[in-house]
Amino acid sequence: MEGTSQEGRVAIVTGAARGIGLAIARRLAQDGVKVALADIDAQTAHSAAASLGEQATGVSLDVTNPESWDAAVGQVASRWGRVDILVNNAGIAGRSAPIWELVVEEWRDVINIDLTGVFLGCRTVLPRMIDRGYGRIVNVASIAGKEGNPNAVPYSAAKSGVIGLTKAVAKEVATKGILVNAVTPAVIATEILKQVSDEHIAYMTSKIPMGRVGQPEEVAELVRFLCSDELTFSTGAVFDISGGRATY
Repeated sequence: MEGTSQEGRVAIVTGAARGIGLAIARRLAQDGVKVALADIDAQTAHSAAASLGEQATGVSLDVTNPESWDAAVGQVASRWGRVDILVNNAGIAGRSAPIWELVVEEWRDVINIDLTGVFLGCRTVLPRMIDRGYGRIVNVASIAGKEGNPNAVPYSAAKSGVIGLTKAVAKEVATKGILVNAVTPAVIATEILKQVSDEHIAYMTSKIPMGRVGQPEEVAELVRFLCSDELTFSTGAVFDISGGRATY
């Protein structure tokens, strides 16, 4: 759409090769945003970006690696001159199992990607945003971070951490033209569901008053608003998109 408030903005969306990240990238591109689809699966990210047209590009990114973040953000800034928007979406669910059956490496993998990845992303882009006096950061947490899902301890802990991180970072930059918010989806119909058991999906869906899973496009619409200039007085906030599961 031409003439939107977002036209000409530059965004990085992590985990954007597929699922919610791709839906967010597509929605931002529809508003005229230049979008970097950042993903550890660089080949798929490039293919996905090609489907969105000239205003999208694929970028290789390992969210757990500070040097990879520096390279990705530098690449986007070199191409388009700046970074206005960061959507920290990349994440994994981890194996569905009680805590006493998990090995330490499983905990570390989820924490490194789902929480440390968000920390590194914010740390990398914020100096650039502060210099320009403008920025929008949206961190994709989860309803599990508010309520805790059984058999998903690392994931619940990581997403709870994302919520706390969001609130703290938002206060650090509240007077610098930068808004930092989080979204907490319930179950969304993406490939990540393949990582968890049918029983766990049934448990999560049973908690949703609307009685269905969400769609990536529904999350993307909320994130689009949180990335926009139309948002002016919300920061450090947590926006639920849970079909009624969370009402606080």
